[in-house]
Amino acid sequence: MKQLGIYIHIPFCKSKCAYCDFVSFPNIKDKENEYINCLIKEIESQNWEEINKKYQVTTIYIGGGTPSFIDAKNIQKVLDVLKRKIYNSCIYNESVISINEDENQNKNQDKNLRESNTIRNKDIEISIEVNPGTVTKEKLKVYKEAGINRLSIGLQSTNNELLKQIGRIHTYEQFIETYNLAKEVGFYNINVDLMLGLPNQTIEDLKQSLEEVIKLNPNHISVYSLILEEGTPLYNMVEKGQLSLPDEEQERQMYWYVKNKLELSEYKHYEISNFAKQGMESKHNLNCWNQEEYIGFGLSAHSYFENIRYSNTDNVEKYIDFYSNIKLQKNNKIQSEKILIKENNKYQNETQTEKKEKRGIKQIHETQNKEDKQKEYMLLGLRKIEGVSISKFKEKFIENPIYLFKNELAKLTEESLIEIDGDYIKLTSKGLDFANLVWEELLLFSLDN
Repeated sequence: MKQLGIYIHIPFCKSKCAYCDFVSFPNIKDKENEYINCLIKEIESQNWEEINKKYQVTTIYIGGGTPSFIDAKNIQKVLDVLKRKIYNSCIYNESVISINEDENQNKNQDKNLRESNTIRNKDIEISIEVNPGTVTKEKLKVYKEAGINRLSIGLQSTNNELLKQIGRIHTYEQFIETYNLAKEVGFYNINVDLMLGLPNQTIEDLKQSLEEVIKLNPNHISVYSLILEEGTPLYNMVEKGQLSLPDEEQERQMYWYVKNKLELSEYKHYEISNFAKQGMESKHNLNCWNQEEYIGFGLSAHSYFENIRYSNTDNVEKYIDFYSNIKLQKNNKIQSEKILIKENNKYQNETQTEKKEKRGIKQIHETQNKEDKQKEYMLLGLRKIEGVSISKFKEKFIENPIYLFKNELAKLTEESLIEIDGDYIKLTSKGLDFANLVWEELLLFSLDN
């Protein structure tokens, strides 16, 4: 049975960060309940009977936006629906009830499911992103009761001036309060997000942030480089010269300081931006880098399922209007051709805006053939510090990547960007600094070479 991940998108936030270009909105809180009902309807519309024959759900990830901004009972409500649907997963029983059936009956079963599966919840990773300033002890208790067993807390920096500058709504002190509350409620698996390459950030700022976070001893730490996205307030301020970024050399110094410091503190560097205590790697992210499949629910959520990459509309009114008005069939399915509309030649003479308006609620981005999958497997796998397993590649594709990518690998090896270490093809230290050059080379790969 194949593994399957579930992603749930919550597009609400209290205030949008200055660097954020994710699909999230600070001014639509009045649509929360309506959106959650539509989200549940989308989940119900999946053909779970067929999915459960082939797949076992191993991870659920709730991201945003700021999922912790909305009513925690709405998070619990969504997870309860999933529990009734994913009946083949090891943590859920095999009873499936439609949300259209008796509400009291559903509530009773939801309570029974939560109580009977408390011990077994450790078998599936259920993560939620939370931001300081939007979390209370009561919310955390509801998350725990709902089966969530992993928190990802967005800190970014311990420097309050930097936090204010990038539009974060919290202080370092609020982060500490959130972290301590999470431990008090009983959360053991906690990730802390940090950022480097921020405007006016110094290596000393980063050192202080790392020192303070390491003292807390979380099981997982993610450290992301700032990516300036066109159209964001931060991008505009940098373009106008109002803020300055560390140069490339300074950013590389920051990255290598982070890597060395965390490895000396017994954190395993397992992916370009991620570090974990032994055995505490993010299962959801690892599954993505291992090219496992996942289904996304909610506004703008992306999916990779049965060789197709597709996403939901990013128009909140369109999403709510569609799922508010659809009629589910008796088996809770919607005809897939009504919601999956591929961009095709009949739109070729229209503008991008016109194309977007005419697409269905879901848009197909790519239907992969074997070559596409092989290339992508290499690109994703090289994000992992251990690299791509040659034996696992052969097991999956019945071909040897050493021969399949011989020209690309020869060039990248000569440039000291990758190396072959036993069973693994992986980035070198230089390759970690110039990973984009590796991706560009592999993207040029074609079986016709």
